Amino acid sequence: MTKSKLNESEIQIGDSGTVKSAKEVLSGTSKKGWLARLMPFMGPAFIASVAYMDPGNFATNIQGGAKFGLELLWVIVASNLMAMLLQSLSAKLGIASGRNLAEHCRDNYPRPVVLGMWVVAELVAIATDLAEFLGAALGFNLLFGVPLLWAGILTAIITFLILGLERYGFRPLEAVITAFVGVVGLSYLIEIFLVKPNWGDVMYHAVVPHFSGVESVIVATGILGATVMPHAIYLHSALMQDRIVVKNPKMQQKLFRYEVIDVVVAMGAASLINMAMLIMAAATFHQTGMTNVGSIEEAHRTLEPLLGRASQYIFGISLLASGLSSSSVGTMAGQVIMQGFLRKHIAPWIRRLLTVLPPLVVIASGLDPTRTLVISQVVLSFGLPFAIIPLITFTRRRDIMGTLVNKPITTFFAGMAAALIIGLNFFLLYQLAFGS
Repeated sequence: MTKSKLNESEIQIGDSGTVKSAKEVLSGTSKKGWLARLMPFMGPAFIASVAYMDPGNFATNIQGGAKFGLELLWVIVASNLMAMLLQSLSAKLGIASGRNLAEHCRDNYPRPVVLGMWVVAELVAIATDLAEFLGAALGFNLLFGVPLLWAGILTAIITFLILGLERYGFRPLEAVITAFVGVVGLSYLIEIFLVKPNWGDVMYHAVVPHFSGVESVIVATGILGATVMPHAIYLHSALMQDRIVVKNPKMQQKLFRYEVIDVVVAMGAASLINMAMLIMAAATFHQTGMTNVGSIEEAHRTLEPLLGRASQYIFGISLLASGLSSSSVGTMAGQVIMQGFLRKHIAPWIRRLLTVLPPLVVIASGLDPTRTLVISQVVLSFGLPFAIIPLITFTRRRDIMGTLVNKPITTFFAGMAAALIIGLNFFLLYQLAFGS
């Protein structure tokens, strides 16, 4: 699936039915109901959405909710709205050009710039893998008492198995990843039912921006980095470039409209799950005076006396599902980045082995896993401009996009999102350097 421009003869047998159904819908010959017509197009955004509810989100949302209550809920809402827009642009780039974002950067920028962007993208990928790998290892540790080092090795093995589904086509992998998303969503639906938050306060803080000091800015930046993730922007364009290939401009427009539905549904679910994480932490910890509950391990332990033993296991299962799925997706994104920028491809198992080392070092050195997760998310936020600015630049070019070129209003809102992200990062640096 990460190869460039798969043609129909290369599509797996399990995928050929999906492609055939999709092209019938796009050509107007399908006689199926609206839901059946929609299904062939659902999937890519759900893979990308895993990056928006990975263990880094657990860490930043738990810290944000425990320390600041519902105050930073608006950051999640704003971040996910920006994510919907940017993921739509990424998907559109793959549909219109048949090339992914990293490939366009390689073809359009000078070699030194490309190498610099590749280094930044790889650092972001390492930070991403660190968060996701640590999260899955923590899930095994919290649920089954497996020592973190062995939990990390177990995570690597299961990730290999999940990535092995690629040989059977894109549908099996999409199904497994979507199932993991469903597990995380169901877990937090149960958690919200247990904590019974004040919905009036939830609605207020979801739309009213507010900060209270440098630490809240740091956590907000981490939430932003954990939500609008650079590697997911690179990945989504690659997922679309060879999934359902159509050249007719009208069919491309129709395909993009279906992909927008995929994005809205997937990212909407991710937004609700992220909000549920923070609401759970705010209602469970902040309102009871436990504002220092800043780690995943503490959250897991303290949930039992507050909400009952079942909530502990629900939390652990959701963390494990999140870590395993996002770790697999992170490895896929790493392949896209290396192949796109450098025209080099390494086997997924080799890349997985390379990305195992940083989290194992963290585990072996005894560093706080949750604090490491939060810091990794801040690193991600600083990598965002290097993905977002090229994305906006390419999608506004008619020679690349054809009839799917951005409308001026689309470019305006995307530019505003980029400015907000970059501005928040500089504000964070200023506060860290000069704030009290």
